[in-house]
Amino acid sequence: MGRKSFTLSVLLTFGLALALAACAAQFPARSPTVTASPRPLASLAASPAPTAAATARPSPMPAPAPQALRVALLAHIHTLDPFAAYGDEAAFLANIYETLVRLNPPGVQPRFAPLLADRWEHNADGTVWTFHLRPGVRFHDGEPLTAEAVKASLETAATRGADAFLWAPLERIEVVDDATVRFFLKQPAPLLFILAAPYDAWIVSPKALAAVAKDADYFEKGHDGGTGPYRLSDYVPGKDVILRRFEKYWGGWQAGQLAMVHIQIVPNAATEVGLLMYGKVDLVGPLPFAEAQRLANQPDFRLQTVGTARNYLAFFNTLRPPLDDPRVRQALAYAVPYAEIIRRTGGLGVQSRGPVPQGMWPWSEEVAQYHEDLAKARALLEAAGVAPGGLKLTLTYAEEDPAQAEIAAALKEGWARLGVEVLIRPMRWRDQWAFARTDPESPETQDVFLMRYEPAYGDGIADNLWTLFHSSKQPFLNLSYWQNAEFDALLEKAWRESATDLAAAQADAVKAENLLVAASPALFLYDEQAAFVLPDGLQGFRYNLNDPRVPFFFYDLKMAP
Repeated sequence: MGRKSFTLSVLLTFGLALALAACAAQFPARSPTVTASPRPLASLAASPAPTAAATARPSPMPAPAPQALRVALLAHIHTLDPFAAYGDEAAFLANIYETLVRLNPPGVQPRFAPLLADRWEHNADGTVWTFHLRPGVRFHDGEPLTAEAVKASLETAATRGADAFLWAPLERIEVVDDATVRFFLKQPAPLLFILAAPYDAWIVSPKALAAVAKDADYFEKGHDGGTGPYRLSDYVPGKDVILRRFEKYWGGWQAGQLAMVHIQIVPNAATEVGLLMYGKVDLVGPLPFAEAQRLANQPDFRLQTVGTARNYLAFFNTLRPPLDDPRVRQALAYAVPYAEIIRRTGGLGVQSRGPVPQGMWPWSEEVAQYHEDLAKARALLEAAGVAPGGLKLTLTYAEEDPAQAEIAAALKEGWARLGVEVLIRPMRWRDQWAFARTDPESPETQDVFLMRYEPAYGDGIADNLWTLFHSSKQPFLNLSYWQNAEFDALLEKAWRESATDLAAAQADAVKAENLLVAASPALFLYDEQAAFVLPDGLQGFRYNLNDPRVPFFFYDLKMAP
């Protein structure tokens, strides 16, 4: 097999896995319409000395103590196993386990920050990477961080991890010495993005790996094997998680940092709101914007809105006329009421520039976007030979997501101004996706597929662009069925470049996105934002754009005295 064919084969495998991984996250976990009543939080007691394992028992939770944070999160905890985890449990597991590097917030350079590795280098083409481990790091069980521990953890992640597909480019891992580990890749690949991804790259204690090999439920019994600033102290399944400070954390501790975090698992946003209003918790997850604004007007609270990695888009079925004509797709894009859509869905969002959300790499303001222009829309339809009243479209959306119902209604009304008739068909997400992958050219198939997308990790080239629009993805999540050889070539080049030259990769990604926007196989509606209500005494809050399931890191936070 030639080098080009081999490279493309690996990329296709990688992209297919990303597409499948993203399928479970197409509708939001939290609903803006919630009715459950708040329940009181158990009191907090002084912090006992941490034990080697958490006790998974329905025991009383501790009373408020200095530097303690009480958090309520809407979450469904499926596992405590850092390799099997792929859901809401990341919100606290990411404070227990760490990666070799971390993706910096948008606008912060360099793009990657050292974590368990304090420096690294690579060969000219990005196929061999060497990482030097930070000295003085210890796991919670007292064992030192070594290259053997890194190798064993990442080989386990590549074998049985929930995000094992991200390791498709890996050939092998080699231990150079106790403090140095080397990665050999099958072809140039953006290894730093992979190593910064939650789930697939956490480093786990060798003792914990040995224990779970003997007892598959080792982690579920409340043990952890991390190096992070917090260790798992108590866990009541479905109710409470207690994290306590790891005193020997390599990063050290400063005045005001949290000694303990009590996370209460709640069923809906209404419970979060009630607990916050009654002073039973200090912090909750993102809230519907109107609710967040109301709470932020109360004394001792402030509102902070942040960009997220989620966005809304709508695929056109480019295999069926007249949507196979780009002029028709462009006309529909010019008739979208973008501002009205954002208003109807809560007022918290910004119009998209292509499929990569603002703040996520390689987003750029150089990517074009459409705007409402009915005169231009009518001229394009006329040039394409579509008479007023001559176009009828079927639009499907995931009925689990109330926002999509609002978006569908706004699109129907916007396109009615062109004489376009829209039949709206709500479906369960799994049924919607299966329906779109049957026979795209059938008269029964949808014309427009509305979707909320959440990437698997922070690489917008490998995930958003490749998964949704590379021709190899048809018909998994490339639900426009669009194929363009020039776009594919630019994307493949950008992905290879991203191994060693992010600037060159971004430039080619922007070219690919502008080609995509001009062809208009999809509508890029808006990038979702999130609203947090923060207590005035909380400092250091930074939203983590790398994974929406890890909204913030507790180590960053400080409570004013």
